[in-house]
Amino acid sequence: MTETPLIQPDRGQDAIALHLVNKDSFESWAKSLSAPQRAVLAAQKFDGAGYQTAIIPDGESWFAVGGVADPDRLSSWCMAKLAEILPAGTYRRASGEPGPALHGWQTAQYAFTRYHRNEHATGPRILLTKEVGRIDPAIAEARAVGLVRDLVNTPAEDMGPAALEETAEKLAKNHGAELEVIRGDALERDYPMVHAVGRAAARSHAPRLIHLTWGKPDAPVLAIVGKGVCFDSGGLDVKSSSGMLLMKKDMGGSAHALALASLVMGGHLPVRLHLFVPAVENAISGNSFRPGDVLKSRKGLTVEIGNTDAEGRLILGDALARASEEKPELIIDFATLTGAARVALGPDLPALMTRRDETAHALIEAGLAHDDEVWRLPLPDAYRDYLSSEIADTNNTHTNGFAGASIAGLFLDRFVGEEIDWAHFDTFAWRPTHKPGRPKGGEALGLRASWHMLRARFG
Repeated sequence: MTETPLIQPDRGQDAIALHLVNKDSFESWAKSLSAPQRAVLAAQKFDGAGYQTAIIPDGESWFAVGGVADPDRLSSWCMAKLAEILPAGTYRRASGEPGPALHGWQTAQYAFTRYHRNEHATGPRILLTKEVGRIDPAIAEARAVGLVRDLVNTPAEDMGPAALEETAEKLAKNHGAELEVIRGDALERDYPMVHAVGRAAARSHAPRLIHLTWGKPDAPVLAIVGKGVCFDSGGLDVKSSSGMLLMKKDMGGSAHALALASLVMGGHLPVRLHLFVPAVENAISGNSFRPGDVLKSRKGLTVEIGNTDAEGRLILGDALARASEEKPELIIDFATLTGAARVALGPDLPALMTRRDETAHALIEAGLAHDDEVWRLPLPDAYRDYLSSEIADTNNTHTNGFAGASIAGLFLDRFVGEEIDWAHFDTFAWRPTHKPGRPKGGEALGLRASWHMLRARFG
């Protein structure tokens, strides 16, 4: 997205009018137009259907019209198509305010241009609003989404563990936070599973545990944890070439965690924030960890490796154990953890697992209210023995193929301190097809639900 604020206060400045209609209101609205204007609409085959757009001449100027589901109840995405295709300029809604559509207006103008110029860019489309109290929060949310997209879209060679550390360092500098990073072989004693997963990578992509701290020491403790597998070859249980193709996005959990931390700090939420990002590359080398190995963990549990491609839960286990030591009121973790979650829910719905019903309900309601729907999956006690091992405290995977997302969640649950409120997001962090306001590529899924739940709980 451009650095120019894409939403600005409406002070009566010149702007192009945007009319929003649906199929039910279209005919009565069209009666206010001249015959030539109605002919222009007909030529553009506009009938008020969702995401339709049309430009209509009006003397020496023009105005635009967009089709929405309900002009009286806008969603985040109702005006996104307009923001994608209209010429550069300044716009205002002709009747009413954009409200929640301020979000999609901004995210529709996102483009990932690190490696090429955007040949189709037409300059910023600015939307005016009289609801000035919405502007700063809406800009912050859109920028957080843009951060997730930028990080996930960047290839692994340029988005390794060191690059995640640089992102955390910038956040710390911008918000006056403290940053501690443990790298390479120094991890072996205190974060043995992070070390084991990341030790086969090249020195330039050495593993690390990133820990950012912010807020007053006596404030309620909030811990955010993000899986930072910057590329996942599968390890010695190597993935197929097609399975590796999107593995630059396997650090999508860390991208969500960093973005949520930026919202917490930028929004001055009255919490003591602890952000943990275990950052690794799951590479293949002579010192790769192996199927059948038994790893020690920070918590003291031993873990038999049933599959080296179930590595994300290993690094999260150490990070969750460390986060629990701060005695937080809440831990939220994000991870691109299992294909099973995608089989169950598809790409658009993050799988949510929680210990407490009230936390799940708060996240679900926040997601529904802000067009970031999540779906709860269970953590069934009956399945805990699926992870049993004959030689260690637990295995890192199971062999029967059932309930893969929940089994991964049950593994993580063992590393979270007792009685701690905990929410786990198994998110895809990727959009395989374009939708208005939501381009193909890296995507924030579960971020806004989490942020608005936190605002309601701690704000």
